[in-house]
Amino acid sequence: MATVPLPTRPRVPDTSKAAPPPSYAKGNARRRPGFRREQFSGWGMIAPAAVLLLAFVFIPAILGFGLAFTNARLISPRPIEFVGTDNFSRLFTDPTFYRALLNVAYFTVVIVPVQSGLALVMALLINKKFRGVNFFRTVYFLPVVTSMVVVSLLWLFMYRKDGLINEILSNVSFGLIHGPDWLGEPNTAMPAIIILSIWQAAGFHMIIWLAGLQGISGELYEASQLDGTSRWQQFRYVTWPGLFHTRSLVLVTITIQALGLFDQISVMTQGGPMDSTTTIVYEAVRSGYRQQETSYASAISLVFFVLVLIVSAVQRHLTREKD
Repeated sequence: MATVPLPTRPRVPDTSKAAPPPSYAKGNARRRPGFRREQFSGWGMIAPAAVLLLAFVFIPAILGFGLAFTNARLISPRPIEFVGTDNFSRLFTDPTFYRALLNVAYFTVVIVPVQSGLALVMALLINKKFRGVNFFRTVYFLPVVTSMVVVSLLWLFMYRKDGLINEILSNVSFGLIHGPDWLGEPNTAMPAIIILSIWQAAGFHMIIWLAGLQGISGELYEASQLDGTSRWQQFRYVTWPGLFHTRSLVLVTITIQALGLFDQISVMTQGGPMDSTTTIVYEAVRSGYRQQETSYASAISLVFFVLVLIVSAVQRHLTREKD
């Protein structure tokens, strides 16, 4: 009787004596040809930006932090001495600082929702395919590429007692309304600055909103149309949730820009009238350069940095994505 041979199991290779790993996994790995040259090229490309950041951001920040605890002046023959927290004690008892803080808060509270909302409306209007859409995008964005100094000088003449704005108000009302001296009265100076700032910067945030709108899938709108939703329901349940990360970016950038208000104040009002438009940054520049109190200006800048950091952290926490 013939015997049937049993099937043999396939031989499993012995991995205990496997070949050693490639040489690139070792500590003294051999690089591929040209790797070091590419590495040096990369460092060379980032070197100019790194030098500029070091020279104009990090070193001044460190020096400003140190000067805030001294009696340094911009031009003075006396030696610099350590005075501790004297500058901060003076700052927190200065009524001008609290007025500047109140003005910045007022400016920020008004401009953040109004400017972001206007920019969103503009983005929704030009997020359509129609003839001449590129023309409107250019017109809306044109104030952004114009220098703030030039824009401030232009609006300075428009806000005069006999300026263009008052002439328009008088002609529209048939002489019944005579506009005020917009920048010369405490009640109208800051609202005039707010209107100018919204007009100048809304186009920039419009572009950010537009990028977020174009990142939303068109299939979501098609599905919502099949469900019979209205335009408002599409915006509420499709567009607005799709702009979550975009609106966080817009709110943070507008807030930081609002807290750093300076150019318009320096050109148009110089903090007046009666400190109604004085801001923290303008007060720091005025103390540091006009009054030559470098140490006091450094203390103001340090407090402003902490303020911006706290506001940004709180805003980022409130707008974070819920788990």
